[in-house]
Amino acid sequence: MILSAYVMPHPPLALPKIGGGMEEKISETVQAMNKAAAEISKQKPDTIIFITPHGNTYSDYFHISSGAEAVGDFSRFGVANAKYRVKYDTDLIAEISRIVKEANFPAGTDGETDPALDHGMMVPMHYINERYMNYKAVRVSISGLDATAHFDFGEILTKAVNAIGRRTVIIASGDLSHKLGGTNGFAPEGELFDRDIMKHLRECDFDTLLKMPHELRHKAAECGYGSFSILAGCLSGAFVSAKQLSYEKPFGVGYGVVRFAIEDSFRALARHSLEHRVKTGEELNFPPPDFQIPQEMLSTAAGAFVSLHKNGKLRGCIGTIVPTTECIAEEIMQNAVSAGLQDPRFPPVEESELPHLTYKVDILDAPEDIKSAKDLDVKRYGVIVQSGFKRGLLLPNLDGVDSVDAQISIACQKAGIAANENFCLQRFNVTRYE
Repeated sequence: MILSAYVMPHPPLALPKIGGGMEEKISETVQAMNKAAAEISKQKPDTIIFITPHGNTYSDYFHISSGAEAVGDFSRFGVANAKYRVKYDTDLIAEISRIVKEANFPAGTDGETDPALDHGMMVPMHYINERYMNYKAVRVSISGLDATAHFDFGEILTKAVNAIGRRTVIIASGDLSHKLGGTNGFAPEGELFDRDIMKHLRECDFDTLLKMPHELRHKAAECGYGSFSILAGCLSGAFVSAKQLSYEKPFGVGYGVVRFAIEDSFRALARHSLEHRVKTGEELNFPPPDFQIPQEMLSTAAGAFVSLHKNGKLRGCIGTIVPTTECIAEEIMQNAVSAGLQDPRFPPVEESELPHLTYKVDILDAPEDIKSAKDLDVKRYGVIVQSGFKRGLLLPNLDGVDSVDAQISIACQKAGIAANENFCLQRFNVTRYE
């Protein structure tokens, strides 16, 4: 599965050994790349796919680097001791190769004239490796083919990732316009390209991105468009949200860092439901006309909790212990709106807050009776306490709840059950999407 994706530039001077202080002039870019690397380290991907415009590039063919490993350095930039080594994910490379051959698609591992890592890969890799190195890599290059072919190649990459079950991050390496002044000169198309490409990336408007005029791209002297077009294909069909982490142009070259978060259908439906209600004041029709709901969410009924967080803090949480609607999808839609607008602990969510919310969805299995707290596991099971008509629930594996006693105590407080009251216990499993 694709965990996340990033657009990252590749100025060698962003590395202190090469920049010699010049990197301070692109401090926002460096900070954003550090942030992206820190996020990737937390995701702990098995594989990182690096899409580079500076690898083995052909006019009519997408090259996939082969072999068990590769090395590279920055000797062409005057620093020979900045060396990098990476192991390749040979299984994923083999799967990509199988798919392109079966589809008669113009891509493969033939024609590698230079196996050394290029700076389009090594600059983003430098920041990632400072925090996380327990991954294998796949290096793919852009081609001279049109944007649609690049998009199609991206779809193939994701198909291969899903086929062998790799937890994968995508890095689309590329600078923006090289015509913003400085040593490369100025062209108005440079500013126009940077403005438009960053807007399309922020808005995940890949259809418009793929239609950007060739003449505009040529006059802007960009180098990232091919990488971004492959990235768009990688994210095709996913529920994606994007955030611009930085944009700078101090040397007459545009540098942009953008994060793409991949949401599963459960969280995406929760977000879609609440955002529609807050923005329009109306409930979202079921089934939503502009949202494709997987069959598994339509054919099963279950209790569900939807939790909202803002800046790492709880912003609302409402759920149902047992199903109150005919399917999981309806349960999520109902509870997402309730979490945002009807949680009595918080004021209703306002439209200005929507871009800053993160969502968590817990799907509950049917609760089962247990005899004592010994049958609980605070990380694995949620708990339900009941005394007469008073009933309280606490989900499993919550931050700050580290013992069964604490879990039961909090559930009792929520139910209004006093310490001297007798109560019954139930436990339940959850499937969590966060």
